[in-house]
Amino acid sequence: MPTRKAEAEWKGDLKHGQGWFKTGSGSFEGTYSFGTRFEEDPGTNPEELIGAAHAGCFSMAFAGDLGKAGFNPVRIHTTEKVTVEKVGDGFTITKAQLHTEAEIPGIDEDAFQKIAHAAKEGCPVSRALVGGPEITLEAVLLTPAQV
Repeated sequence: MPTRKAEAEWKGDLKHGQGWFKTGSGSFEGTYSFGTRFEEDPGTNPEELIGAAHAGCFSMAFAGDLGKAGFNPVRIHTTEKVTVEKVGDGFTITKAQLHTEAEIPGIDEDAFQKIAHAAKEGCPVSRALVGGPEITLEAVLLTPAQV
């Protein structure tokens, strides 16, 4: 398995400085600041990237687990809300809330929920977050009328 790479740099003090990060593949790069992380300034931040990574990882793991169970998903759309709060003297990611909606022909609600929750537990990003934030999942099985 390959080892992935990313990099970041910060210039200046915490409140007024600015940083940048990029992926090793070059497919993403962005800037961030105190305001984009801990206030409501526009722009990205590391927590948003964790959310994107987790949503992507979960969606792939869910598709894989569905395939192993004999189901062929048409579409899996996942979002994540990552909550950062001040805890003690520092900031902590306290919640990671996954929300997925999926179109999967032939699956019943019980099997859908069981496989979705197993994927949440088994995806590599979820495993990396073990011992960290509370990770929740809301999984919605779309009917053909909802698609």
